[in-house]
Amino acid sequence: MRLLPSLEAAVHDAFSRREQSASELADDAERVAFICRDMAARFHRGGKLIVFGNGTAGTDAGHIAVEFMHPVIVGKRALPALALANDAASITGIGAREGFAEIFAHQLRHFASSADIALGVSSDGWCASVRRGLEVARESGLLTVALLGGDGGDLADSITVDHALVVRSSDPLVVKEVHVTTYHVLWELVHVFLEQPGILGPEVIA
Repeated sequence: MRLLPSLEAAVHDAFSRREQSASELADDAERVAFICRDMAARFHRGGKLIVFGNGTAGTDAGHIAVEFMHPVIVGKRALPALALANDAASITGIGAREGFAEIFAHQLRHFASSADIALGVSSDGWCASVRRGLEVARESGLLTVALLGGDGGDLADSITVDHALVVRSSDPLVVKEVHVTTYHVLWELVHVFLEQPGILGPEVIA
């Protein structure tokens, strides 16, 4: 039995949209490599990764943290990481007292040190709580990274973000799926740098 031509076209279009968004991000390979180098340098100096996002981006944050803390590939080094949306009591308590926009910023003030990495995840780049988290992180000396979608919103060009990666798609499903691939690539290349510390440069590994 053959599918109707319209259904075949829909399947082809669904894959093409994902391929296009992933390919555009892959074309920014130099930026990805610089992000991984900077993240590896922070880990090498004893820093940790702090990840945050709302809704489905919050589940991505949890996924990222566990990938670094408990690598699925046997023999890979565990790296310190935590996700700020995992504690419902803290999130709701901070939100009730200080407002929802402060749920990550408040935790960063108390959990983070200047050696750390802050990674904010937003499907469109227009998330007040992620923006506030990155602002506080930058003020505290953390390396700030944003994983974004859509046009990147106000975070893509924010001075509070050291590195931004944008999945340029208006389809939230495409954004989420390419985000998953992207943070797997970040994990993989951070380990490449850590396993060859000489490429981080003498000023980093001294």
